[in-house]
Amino acid sequence: MSLAELVRRAESTDAYEMLKLIRQVESILEEERRSGEQGDIKVDQGLVRIPPSGELTVVGDIHGDMDSLAMILSESRITETATGGKKKMLFLGDYGDRGNRSIEVYHIVLSLKAAFPERVILLRGNHEWPKNLRPVPYDLPSHIEERFHEGSHVLCEEFPRLFDALHQAALVEEKYLFLHGGVPSLVKSLGDIANANLTHPEEPHLEEILWNDPSEELKGTAPSPRGAGKIFGDDVTSRILELVKAKTLIRGHEPCPEGVALSHRGIILTLFSRKGFPYGNVRAAYLTVDLSEPSRSGYALLKSASLF
Repeated sequence: MSLAELVRRAESTDAYEMLKLIRQVESILEEERRSGEQGDIKVDQGLVRIPPSGELTVVGDIHGDMDSLAMILSESRITETATGGKKKMLFLGDYGDRGNRSIEVYHIVLSLKAAFPERVILLRGNHEWPKNLRPVPYDLPSHIEERFHEGSHVLCEEFPRLFDALHQAALVEEKYLFLHGGVPSLVKSLGDIANANLTHPEEPHLEEILWNDPSEELKGTAPSPRGAGKIFGDDVTSRILELVKAKTLIRGHEPCPEGVALSHRGIILTLFSRKGFPYGNVRAAYLTVDLSEPSRSGYALLKSASLF
């Protein structure tokens, strides 16, 4: 499937085809959980375990910016190289809202997952909200209604089901932990992260995974000005990375003026992969890393990030 074909289908889809695609990907994600695997990756509930081999392209928040997504897909050549080989692409969540091409972005990333289920990993962002944690403002319903009219109601009901099927974390053991927001401060095991979707909302783990932000000024945690999740210090990051056997956290969630940013002495790398209004960032970024190489710090990863 070419990039041009992906874009054409996204721009011309109707409500029936969109619903069919969403349900197809839901089925793929549910089967991953049931079987515990997808190709050479292992799946433990909401945790994807990625083997330390091959090339991984990591994409941060897209927020309805189809131009940025198309540019990343063109440069990374994922549609040309995903079949066979070991190249994978991981999205850190927040596919829609804030941008006026949210439908097209969701269609493209879901089409990629449907076409290359063993090569594409879709994580959940805070804009792929679980119950009781809907972001404000939440723009997707208005985009659905404007685009699909009579077919909008069933799609507005189906998207939350898709969100609940998405995984919330990925791990390359001894190397990298991938989350949308930040480390959950109260987990006691990797299993708490894997099962965060099952224990929500009784436990705060999923909320923190989706909403947390690092802070350079404190130790421990404090309430987040976002109104959900927490801000957390480098002591929390170090503890959780040691707990899950990873060296560097790679996350999205926060707009970066230069597309990429470091926190907590370089053990956190933040990627933001869309630019322009309403965030005002002049650059965006994505990251490609060779997983067979030794673990790299955030400082080393930042130098190799692709900026645009």
